[in-house]
Amino acid sequence: MTPGSNIPLPTARVTVDVTAPVRLDVSGLLLTADGKVRSDDDFIFYNQPSGSGVTYRSGGGTSPDSITVDTTAVPPGIEKIVVTASPDAAGQTFRGIEPTATLRGADDQAVLATFTPPQLGDETALVIMEIYLRNGQWKARAVGQGYANGLAGIATDFGVTVEEPAPAATPVAPPQPTTPPAPPVAAAPVTPAAPPAPPAPPAPPAPGAGKINLDKGRVSLQKNQTVSLMKGGQPLLSQVKMGLGWEPAYRGKDIDLDASVIAYGPQRNHIDSCYFGKLQIVNGAIRHSGDNLTGEGAGDDEVITVDLGRLPMDVTGLVFTVNSFSGQKFTEVAKAYCRLMDAMTGEELVRFDLTAAEPQTGVIMAKLIRQFSGEWEMTAVGDFVKSRTVRGMVKPAAQAL
Repeated sequence: MTPGSNIPLPTARVTVDVTAPVRLDVSGLLLTADGKVRSDDDFIFYNQPSGSGVTYRSGGGTSPDSITVDTTAVPPGIEKIVVTASPDAAGQTFRGIEPTATLRGADDQAVLATFTPPQLGDETALVIMEIYLRNGQWKARAVGQGYANGLAGIATDFGVTVEEPAPAATPVAPPQPTTPPAPPVAAAPVTPAAPPAPPAPPAPPAPGAGKINLDKGRVSLQKNQTVSLMKGGQPLLSQVKMGLGWEPAYRGKDIDLDASVIAYGPQRNHIDSCYFGKLQIVNGAIRHSGDNLTGEGAGDDEVITVDLGRLPMDVTGLVFTVNSFSGQKFTEVAKAYCRLMDAMTGEELVRFDLTAAEPQTGVIMAKLIRQFSGEWEMTAVGDFVKSRTVRGMVKPAAQAL
């Protein structure tokens, strides 16, 4: 699997094992539709190894820790179970460590999928995979979102109390010598000692601190890379422009490509599409510059302006696409790219150059996703689709979220 990809679950009971060259602490959180736990009981880890339809199993240091989800036993109102991991050793980051999540059938142990998050660095905790309910179907999605402030940062994001009971901080405490031999039994005695640690997490780096952000200026993305639209620890809640450009076919013929953006809600429900035939959507918060029929000329061929601050809260995902209305394939297109700019200053913030091509008529260029913390993240996609119009992109773009 790659970041953001998903698969339907062919069985009701699945297990997620997480392995790495070093020992990891693995946990699971049961989340409602608003992305929060109902109470601290929904945080499943070595000191609280079972919950409603979700169980934790320790590998004892010789095999991986795992989270098992029985979707038939997950209570109504729970729409997602996120699986997290953190290095056991105090202060250790994921730099140089490549954790791999293996999704198996819990009963037959058949491997359904594997996922290794790319390019980890100073993250000390990771949301690696999620099991989620969509239109009555349980699915698994590869995530790979890192945090620089440990599992306490993840727990805080998802609504776990990091004060009195502070289950969120307990997984960060495993460096204590009692953990290795018998995790569940040995860890229990240190629970009373763990609460003093939580007061530190409330003042950690911002949620995007463990990811690429805009603090160092312009970011050039590769396929499947993600950047947090944060500057100085603050979300970039201002107007941005997505410029999409291309050159005519190598043989010099004009090519009519159409840039669009598709807006989705939290359930991947299609809200609206902004393209040359509909230049404004969501009360003008998203605007299209109009159609370019040839691709000739320097600079952006079509520009889509997004006022992040004016977007309704039910808009949680934006997918930017390009289609060849004239039917030419992207193997005949030169130098296709997209770039995100500050609409006020014109400063280029993020750029993604499409370096590969397939003989298709549509491509999903990038996506903007609103995180639980309120920040927006941009991910370079670069997936090709057989579609000449934005209408045909709605379903595959939803699957890319």
